Amino acid sequence: MKNYIKYMAILALGVVSCEPELENSIEDDGFYSNGEADFSNYVALGNSLTAGYADGALYITGQQNSYPNIIASKMELAAEGDFDFTQPLVNDNIGGLLLGGNQIQQPRFVLAGESALTARPARLNATPTTEVSNKLTGPFNNMGVPGAKSFHLLAPGYGNVAGVPSGMANPYFARFASSEGTTIVADAVAQNPTFFTLWIGNNDVLSFATSGGDGVYQQNNTDFATYGPNDITDPNAFAFVYNSIVSELAGEDGSSAEGVLINIPNVTDIPFFNVVPVNPIPLDANTAAALNAQFGAYNTQILPGLVQAGILTEAEANSRKIIFTESNQNFVTLVDEDLTNVTGILQQAPFNLDPQTAALLGQLRQATSEDLIPLTSSSFIGTTVNNNPMLVNGVSVPLGDEHVLTASEQEIVAQVTTQYNAAIASIAQNYSLGLVDANALLSQIGASGGLNYQGIPITSQFVTGGAFSLDGVHLTPRGNAVIANEIIKVINANYEANLPNVDVGSYGTVSLSNNVQ
Repeated sequence: MKNYIKYMAILALGVVSCEPELENSIEDDGFYSNGEADFSNYVALGNSLTAGYADGALYITGQQNSYPNIIASKMELAAEGDFDFTQPLVNDNIGGLLLGGNQIQQPRFVLAGESALTARPARLNATPTTEVSNKLTGPFNNMGVPGAKSFHLLAPGYGNVAGVPSGMANPYFARFASSEGTTIVADAVAQNPTFFTLWIGNNDVLSFATSGGDGVYQQNNTDFATYGPNDITDPNAFAFVYNSIVSELAGEDGSSAEGVLINIPNVTDIPFFNVVPVNPIPLDANTAAALNAQFGAYNTQILPGLVQAGILTEAEANSRKIIFTESNQNFVTLVDEDLTNVTGILQQAPFNLDPQTAALLGQLRQATSEDLIPLTSSSFIGTTVNNNPMLVNGVSVPLGDEHVLTASEQEIVAQVTTQYNAAIASIAQNYSLGLVDANALLSQIGASGGLNYQGIPITSQFVTGGAFSLDGVHLTPRGNAVIANEIIKVINANYEANLPNVDVGSYGTVSLSNNVQ
């Protein structure tokens, strides 16, 4: 069976990137002011969103259009004395990384196709040139590190090149860490920042979500050394770490530096979870009938037998039935780890199934409209196992946990995000810092119809919405301009400053190219 997941057609050519105009037309001395803030040494901390990561990679144009760089261009107009904002730029606009000459991160996505109707994201056909072991000499004002979670900002050795192959260190930070044993926060504080922004915590819950919940909610566990890469950080541990970071930057009494904190968006508002439908399987009458026959005994004998034995409730048994129809909108099959695992029971009397079949049915159900399919699963659904046309992923072979974010997993993500944001709001108040509600902003962008911003429609529609890049998670230059503007609004209000607005319309969205893999 072919892969039936298709990207939406591109409806307009207005998605092509354009060169941004970073300066306002009015630049007279004294027109803008810093108010009560001191912008002379602005340092931005965070993860990939801060670094300018976009389209599945870190590349120069993305870094140049990072929200901190956009903000810095406006701060320069009001700063007293010399002003400089440096970033640890990569070598190219290809994206991707090398370590010891071997590629460890892929090039960026571009929009490829012969026409608007066939255009789709694809990896650029080029070889990265950025070598991780070629250390840069800082300091750097943009301390955004792709992949970083909150506790990574305080982790010694997170920039140790020797730790990159084992996953003990981060290749992006390894490029510009001041020493092998330093921390991100230590390198930031060493610059004596007068103003900072902090957008961290997204990855503490995002990696769990983007992996389809293939991780553990580490509730009440404060030992970060025991965490897996896709685990959710305990909310209390997050609050402690976040407060420690802010204390280092602002000073325990808040007298060291002024700043703005940015809270955590709902991860389900991003296109990554809203492109691939849960019911993408087209079946003709004969194929649907054959599949229903294959699952007939499961629906009419095994499930009722499990109910009669008191192993399943009637409600759970009904939720596990597999039914296909002659249509283009059949729901995928999946393994749901929240269901009762009946694998062992099915190998016993009266069922007596072989281990392979029992494992297939052990936690099987069809998706519902409440489930979410990650964007990365689009190339997997509908493929066959070992080229066997009878073994189709998402149909006769259920999708694994990593390919579906279930309703219960979404609920955990939402609850934890709320707890993170409550902690961030409390810390902002305690240190008299500005607070940007990115959660509300991106929810507006993700809502039906999106957001009309400076007369420009900004939505979370994949490819055409203007806000999100081709990886479905990170922002376009235009999306970064919106975030920068919201931060500037808070700076102006909180510190009685007068920084100019960002002209969002002068920033582009996604790039077209047919030089793809």
